[in-house]
Amino acid sequence: MAEEAKTGKLIFEDRFERNESQELTDEVGNGWNTNSKSRANGHKQVDLKDGTMRIFIHETADHGVSVTQPMEFRDGRVEMKFMLEHEKDSLGLNFADLKYKKVWAGHLFRVTIGVKSVEITDLKTGVMDLKTRTIRKAGKVPNELQAKLRTKTKRVPHSLETGKWYHVAAEVVGDTMTVSIDGEEVASFASEGMAHPTKRLLRLAIKRNVVVDDVQIYSLD
Repeated sequence: MAEEAKTGKLIFEDRFERNESQELTDEVGNGWNTNSKSRANGHKQVDLKDGTMRIFIHETADHGVSVTQPMEFRDGRVEMKFMLEHEKDSLGLNFADLKYKKVWAGHLFRVTIGVKSVEITDLKTGVMDLKTRTIRKAGKVPNELQAKLRTKTKRVPHSLETGKWYHVAAEVVGDTMTVSIDGEEVASFASEGMAHPTKRLLRLAIKRNVVVDDVQIYSLD
């Protein structure tokens, strides 16, 4: 998106033009936190290198990598450059509110970008709702609930090349999340979870590996 065409107030920006003091543990800086200490025995899973942020899962990790940045808006947009280096890699943009206690770990909704598709999922009124999560963990999900959960995700086929930089913009306005890649709208999905009044945390949710750069967060309030 051209600079002059962008809307909203820039509330966070990171171009990762800095160095770490050591190479053993995560040291991202600029307000970022990671789950490496609790989920990967403290092993390094985020590396600032060549002006980018490289995220990679350690072999001892018992959970995907989560790299978090605080934010606060009702309507807003997250932008960044990203590169998938392997066909199994994906970039997850998870929007959360840790103050909201009716869902697991504050999960509200998620955008997942892989080499074959873009997926938007309402987690708040879907699988992360505490009552729904309890039922699913028990293993007996009524047909009615299964049908409801199928309406909480939209997947759109979209091909990306590995080893190539792309720009993504994920914009939420009201109950609608719209995802654009390299300035072209590729997916849009309306669901009530997206209308949650305050999005307070961005999680970069990484199952394998991803490289990101030029992160910008805009408030549209």
